[in-house]
Amino acid sequence: AKFRLSLVQFLVSPVKSENLNRACKLIKEAAQKGAQIVALPECFNSPYGTKYFPEYAEKIPGESTERLSQVAKECGIYLIGGSIPEEDSGKLYNTCAVFGPDGTLLVKHRKIHLFDIDVPGKIRFQESETLSPGDSFSVFETPYCKVGVGICYDIRFAELAQLYSKKGCQLLVYPGAFNMTTGPAHWELLQRARALDNQVYVATASPARDEKASYVAWGHSTIVSPWGEVIAKAGSEETVISADIDLEYLAEIREQIPIRRQRRHDLYSVEEKKN
Repeated sequence: AKFRLSLVQFLVSPVKSENLNRACKLIKEAAQKGAQIVALPECFNSPYGTKYFPEYAEKIPGESTERLSQVAKECGIYLIGGSIPEEDSGKLYNTCAVFGPDGTLLVKHRKIHLFDIDVPGKIRFQESETLSPGDSFSVFETPYCKVGVGICYDIRFAELAQLYSKKGCQLLVYPGAFNMTTGPAHWELLQRARALDNQVYVATASPARDEKASYVAWGHSTIVSPWGEVIAKAGSEETVISADIDLEYLAEIREQIPIRRQRRHDLYSVEEKKN
């Protein structure tokens, strides 16, 4: 009924090979300490920025995902590979590849909601200048539970989490890189809201903060319980955080406050559109 989840928060450099080596080292450290599922940050192999995406983009499979596949197999873990800039048929995507304990690619999540914001005097960022959005939901099975995957800005859309919950997910993982404006204001709040709304565990893996970078990540990778309680949280520095995901506790919460049975499906619903 319990399994160990670890989030790798590390300092992303402009050198892809360094990022891959560092990520694999920290993944192995997490696995050696008992992690059964490990997650990396958004854009872990590349600086985060529209000018970097074309330069660092890869096919999948490619250099970065091959390394992730190898380390997942070596450690015998489920590995949620943060995200990388992916190139496919002339388009670029912000993509998370998930690997099983045998190194098999289980799911490829392309960020559905692109980060296009403009907060006057603070931050303007337009992922759509170079990226295309994904158009599919991403759920994978483990022996422990179903896991739903989103990337960063995806967490702001409550409907996605509701759909994952309807699909039977008990853990939602969002590799993300909130910034110094939205991070302090909304990072933890959004995670606690998604966890509480859906009575699921929610985890977010961020890059460590680099004050010299053109885009400064907030950090504070976090794991939240179905009660909305923060059970593990990083600071801004490079680190690995872990928590035990307790599915019996999740079941107790759902029984005590049975919102899943009490929803008024006769009045409202959130439905997946069938293409």
